[in-house]
Amino acid sequence: MIEDNINSNLNLCSMGRKDGYTFIVDDDRCYGCGACIALCPVNVLTLNMKLAVVDEKNCTHCRLCIPSCPVFALDIKPEI
Repeated sequence: MIEDNINSNLNLCSMGRKDGYTFIVDDDRCYGCGACIALCPVNVLTLNMKLAVVDEKNCTHCRLCIPSCPVFALDIKPEI
């Protein structure tokens, strides 16, 4: 049952990534609570010196982590 839910989440996440967009962490807001890390289904978020860091090339852009951030430090934006 749990394994089915994990596989379902991974399938949904693999559909979300769009070229030309990048996941950003606002380092002026992030204070390293780790809430985003707990929700990332592909484990691409880590903490480094109390700052969330994303492995961008492996991020699926599923957006599951974004609403978990209490200080609104996460977003996916078009590349400039």
